Amino acid sequence: MDWVPADVVESLRGSHNLGIFLRVDTDPALHVWFGVNDIPASIDGVDPDGTVYIGGGKLIGVPTLEVLVNGTADSVDFSISGVDPATGAAMIDSLPAVRGATVQLGLTTLDQYWQPISSVIPIWTGTASHIGEASPPVQGSQSPTLTLSLSVVAGDRTRSRPARSLWTSAHQKALSPTDKFCDQTARLARGVLPTWPRYN
Repeated sequence: MDWVPADVVESLRGSHNLGIFLRVDTDPALHVWFGVNDIPASIDGVDPDGTVYIGGGKLIGVPTLEVLVNGTADSVDFSISGVDPATGAAMIDSLPAVRGATVQLGLTTLDQYWQPISSVIPIWTGTASHIGEASPPVQGSQSPTLTLSLSVVAGDRTRSRPARSLWTSAHQKALSPTDKFCDQTARLARGVLPTWPRYN
């Protein structure tokens, strides 16, 4: 029996639309595919009854996926950008715990109606480590956005840790009300280079 169905192989040889699917084994499980609309699909041996994969938008950069060899493998980040801050905050608050959850990545080709022509073929398995968020700097009348990411390692050992919480001006003023030492840290965390005071 072929690992990749013959019709998918034939489709890959020509002009095709590729569907990339991501499943995170949280409770409840998260099902995302890198496209626009929600579509019914199933990963072979993982979703036997099928489910609906939520459209996560266009995948701009495909991370390099490595397997665990001699105990060494890099982590990869799957990210969604352009999320408005209110929606991003609600998403983060509603996410179940991801650390240690199994992550499956699969693919198949799509037909002219953007539907999978076969069950999704699992090609890579990793372990979720942590989620991250970043807010790129904005200029002029641009609206602020968030980039949400999921860090995943190959194998079953999570070695990375989430970033420490940012020590803000509010934290510092709770200890010392007149201290302005941390007044610019929020801007620094967003990638803005603040103008630091000069003491002569």
